[in-house]
Amino acid sequence: MKTLEELNKIKNLVLEMAATIEASLNDSMEALLERDNTLAEKVIEKDKVINSFDVLIDEECIKLIALKQPVASELRFIITAMKITSDMERIGDLCVNICERVLELNKEPELKPYIDLPKMADTVKTMLCEVINAFFEKNVELACEVIKKDDIVDYYLNKISDELILFMTKDPYTIYRANKISQIIKYLERIADHCVNIAENVIYLVKGKIIRHTEFPKEVC
Repeated sequence: MKTLEELNKIKNLVLEMAATIEASLNDSMEALLERDNTLAEKVIEKDKVINSFDVLIDEECIKLIALKQPVASELRFIITAMKITSDMERIGDLCVNICERVLELNKEPELKPYIDLPKMADTVKTMLCEVINAFFEKNVELACEVIKKDDIVDYYLNKISDELILFMTKDPYTIYRANKISQIIKYLERIADHCVNIAENVIYLVKGKIIRHTEFPKEVC
């Protein structure tokens, strides 16, 4: 019973960290689209909280392994929790990176209205929300859907990149701003990659199968 209480404590900490990460991603994109420096700075400051969650969850997991000798299913949960919090911490860092670019962009006139970038961001936000739900619900089907959505993010990355190159080619004055936007879409693409990592770990948690660096088996996805 004591082990169950401690596992629930870790689960609740992961839930709090996940909620903070989701808020940071939402706020970072709002800061970009609304050219809101105050909100961008808030996201950057919040990274300290995310880092604290990462350390605390690792400490709780290590302590549980050392003192309670968890059984196989419990150990799989602990390992998964440590892995996904590492990915979530990196997502927090990427939200900070986005906001740093926002602060730089806001010193310049707007390059153009954003059209595809919000669509890309919405896909990434959906992936993050769904993969968090997949973890807490132990839902392999939802984890597989997250993995498949990565192709949509890659599509937008390539489309927006091509558009930005065209801007820079036609007008060298746009290079600075286009380069900052190019960095932002790459950060979003990396966030999507971390969501895929989390989804793969959800599959490991439920199925006990390590699928990273492999073609997804039909019986899994």
